[in-house]
Amino acid sequence: MYEFVIVAEIGRLTRVESLGINYGQVGNNLPPPETVMTLIRSLRVTKARIYDTNPDVLRAFASSGVELIVTVENDMLATLTDPQQALQWVNTRIKPYYPATRITGIAVGNEIFTDDDTSLTSYVVPAMVSVHAALVQLGLDSYIQVSSPTSLAVLQSSYPPSAGSFKPELTGVMTQFLAFLQSTGAPFWVNAYPYFAYKDDPTQISLDYVLSNPNNPGTDDPYTKLHYDNMLYAQVDAAIFAISRLGYGNLEVRVSETGWPSKGDPDEVGATPENAAAYNRNLLRRQLASQGTPLRPNVRLEVYVFALFNEDMKPGPTSERNYGWFRPDCTMAYSVGNKQWISKLGLLDACVVYSSTTRYQKSNINISWLKIYAAKLSSMEK
Repeated sequence: MYEFVIVAEIGRLTRVESLGINYGQVGNNLPPPETVMTLIRSLRVTKARIYDTNPDVLRAFASSGVELIVTVENDMLATLTDPQQALQWVNTRIKPYYPATRITGIAVGNEIFTDDDTSLTSYVVPAMVSVHAALVQLGLDSYIQVSSPTSLAVLQSSYPPSAGSFKPELTGVMTQFLAFLQSTGAPFWVNAYPYFAYKDDPTQISLDYVLSNPNNPGTDDPYTKLHYDNMLYAQVDAAIFAISRLGYGNLEVRVSETGWPSKGDPDEVGATPENAAAYNRNLLRRQLASQGTPLRPNVRLEVYVFALFNEDMKPGPTSERNYGWFRPDCTMAYSVGNKQWISKLGLLDACVVYSSTTRYQKSNINISWLKIYAAKLSSMEK
């Protein structure tokens, strides 16, 4: 799930405070963490999330200033319900790297409440309690938050947003989960993908709406009268309404994953480079404007984009292996913008890439279409 410092105007850098990047590692051809850190530095990324506590990654991120969310793997949850095991886990997986590596969050599992293994559900909150208690014991709880990213599938209803509610069978565990988040000041993290909704019903759902394209008619919530011009904000507000229905309406909701695949199987409608570029370009545009959702317009929505790289070993349909903004050689997975204009701006940088001979070479690549798009916005506003 990027916080980019991007070019807002030629010669001046501006920080997009709420955009982060998910750095998945399910691939056999990905560059080593040191190379990834070079790429991240060239992009001025300052927030990232990983799906484990890989010591090589934690060491590579040391002294980088990048805020990092790490993850307790799903198969570790039962073990970490034991407070002593949780203390040992924090002592070996977190403490040796902090504060040199700016670990700011621990995700206890990922999408547990909708996992095929339903037995995991009962472990989430006890494991979170144990991990947080370990942080308290070590004096780290003021710096590192504990939460657990959920799938949007935890909702029984998400349309209209004001009808947002959790599935009845999850009400008990969700109430405990939300109570923990409120007591510790941690956010509710949700993985939200408008792409899935469009893929499942492309004839009824507007592509412009799910891509957040400007000037699309959008939709109005008939009860709140709030207007939505993109599905991501509608999904987030549905989650907020569901949380409020259980009495925890003051919790912050953050998007731990969102993205769009650049390639898919024949039945995966909409998985194209053009749509992936449009979705992420529009997401950046909204982040540049520090937007909140219609329900919380004055609270900037924190978003982590999925993902940094295409990951060739991910199971499932073709789309699962093609959410990356970058290929493993650190080149962009798809192009955005006019090439002549890109060249004219000269927004290029050096990235260390892993060669077929396992040697490192310098290769000029586009820093990011994010910088290009931001610079274009700036020039249009002058």
